This record gives sequence, structure tokens and C-alpha cells, in this order.
Amino acid sequence: MTRYGHGLVLGKFYPPHAGHHHLVETALARCERLTVLVCASSVESIALEDRVAWMREVHPDALVVGAVDDHPVDLRDPDVWDAHMAVFRAAVPESVDAVFTSEPYGEELARRFGAEAVSVDPGRERFPVSGTAVRADPAGTWDFLEPPVRAALTRRVVVLGAESTGTTTMALALADHYRRRGGVWARTRYVPEYGREYSELKLAELRAERPGAAWSDVAFHSADFPVIAQRQAELEEQAARDGSPVLFCDTDAFATTIWHERYMGTTSAATGEIAARGRQHLWLLTDHRGVDFEDDGLRDGEHLRPWMTARFLTQLAHSERRTAVLTGPHEERLAAAGGDLPRGGAGGAHVALVPDGGGEGVGVAEEDG
Repeated sequence: MTRYGHGLVLGKFYPPHAGHHHLVETALARCERLTVLVCASSVESIALEDRVAWMREVHPDALVVGAVDDHPVDLRDPDVWDAHMAVFRAAVPESVDAVFTSEPYGEELARRFGAEAVSVDPGRERFPVSGTAVRADPAGTWDFLEPPVRAALTRRVVVLGAESTGTTTMALALADHYRRRGGVWARTRYVPEYGREYSELKLAELRAERPGAAWSDVAFHSADFPVIAQRQAELEEQAARDGSPVLFCDTDAFATTIWHERYMGTTSAATGEIAARGRQHLWLLTDHRGVDFEDDGLRDGEHLRPWMTARFLTQLAHSERRTAVLTGPHEERLAAAGGDLPRGGAGGAHVALVPDGGGEGVGVAEEDG
């Protein structure tokens, strides 16, 4: 089998899937060095920098570069070919010995690079998937995706609210509801509230110094909250990388900004910056009304619940986060939460989650070509 000095794999990777990774791994095995060129149109819904980052993570042994290519696609027009090649050559100026591709244009692309064309699984028999198929049905192609792509496509639902309003119960119930659908949904994850674990640690540390100390003796400081928010975001990201197409979170970094106000009486710029980097899609606010306050040893804010509910609502609206308020008994709240699950994602291709009996779940509208 011929080995090559410098190989090239070129594509949109919109998004990258198992077929793309098989192509790259095949090329890596046959080349001394490999360049992967990710080309994206400026109107596409998945950013070029994201695709480049995903490919670099999955293929650390390849040189992954990106280029914006807004030229039309017409394989019969030499002038269009010339325009594309100008973009490709600017991104990959060194000589290329072999071009690895699964596409019918591989021969012409290789000829224009002065390289040998190497065809890899052109019939997509080994991995029957395409970028178009992923965009059309992420859930149906979920097992063809690597963790960073899953994390980006996962629809993240946050349950938040004042103390003792059932956020944990609701997040767990929603995750269980999806798991029972089976298939890819059986992997639906739940992210617990890290702030509670942090609080338990603070109380344990205090009791190690002062046996018999109570929760009311624990003191919080402003510096605690960015730590909580950052760890919450990390746990969420980890869960999104190996779960199903939907993820349920018991609070998030945004909620932590409100908890900072509750304990410290002021806003926290550092916590807010962490919240701004979040990738959540829907916030379910559990109303305090109709829910008895239960003191579990880490709660002391029954009198603050009306203020917290109102503050959550105000800040959710101010930040234009998509929100649904859950009221009434638990079963009514659960039914309402299912009906409000996200049916629109950010940017171009959008994902719809179907709570009950509406097909296989996640679907993406082909608004992006």
C-alpha cells in the first residue's frame, strides 16, 4: 500500500461525523503528515471555529486548518473551480501528495492539487451517514457523533427556583421520562446542583472546627459563587458529551448569579461572566406557591422565596432567556414542562424535541443548505 508524504482531507464537516473521522484516520495511517482543511460558508449555522475545534480534538495528530469559502458550488464551471482552489491554496500553500476523499469530485480536486486521488468508502457502506442526515435528524444519527459535537447539539434544559420548590424532583422526573423512551434517549442525563454539594462541604469543614455548628453558622463569601458556577458548568458540559440529545440540569451558572444576590445582596460580575458562556436552551422556573417549605438542614430562606421567584423571573426576562413557569401540583408541573421543551435552537438549523408520541425526537430543519 502506497504511503505518502503530505496528505490532504478537505470538507465542510457540517457537522463532523463517523464517516469523516474514518476518512481522516485512513489518511493518517497512510501519510507522514496530514492536513485537514475545514471549509465553511459564512451563512452556515455551525461556526467554522467550532468545526475546527471539534476536528482538532478528535484528531490531534493532524494539522487542522479552516477557511471561509463563500463561492458557489458548480462542479462543471472551471471558473468556479478556480475560485475555490484559490481559497484552498491560501489555506494549504505547501505541496500535497495525496487527496483523500469520499466524494465524486475527488479526482478533479486531486488533479488541481497535482496530487494522487485516494477514494475512501465512496458508497458510505461502513458508516452510512452524512452531514445532511445529521442536520436532518440528530437523534437518529447520534451514535455517529463524537462527544464535542454531541455537547454542541444537546438541548439543555435548566430547572431552577427558590429553596424547596421542587427543582431536583422535577429535573430527575424529566430525565427519567426521557430515559424510559429507550433507544438513544436511554442515555438522558441529569446534572445535580453543585451548590448543594459545596454547601455540605462548607458545613462539614465548619463542624470539623466547631462540633455542633449549625447551617446558620456557615458564612458565604462572594468568591464562593464563581467557584460554584464554574464547577456547575463543567459538570453540565461533561454530561452533555456522553448523554442523549437532551440534558436536564438542576440549576446552572445563571441561577448561581441569583443565589449570589440572595446571600451577598449584590450582583457578581465574575459569576455573570461564567453564566454568559452557557449553552442552555430553556429554563423551567418552579414557583414557590403551593409548595410546602421543607427544612432539610441546608435551608433557611422560606421568607425569601417570593423575592427569589420574582427575581428569577425579572432576570430571566431581562436576559431574554426562554422561560416557562411551573405551577400547581407536581403532575401538572411535569406535564407543563413536557409541553414547553425547546422547539427551536440558536442559529439556522434548529432542533425540535418531541416530548410525547411525536416521532423519534430531535429533528433539524434544513434552513442551512
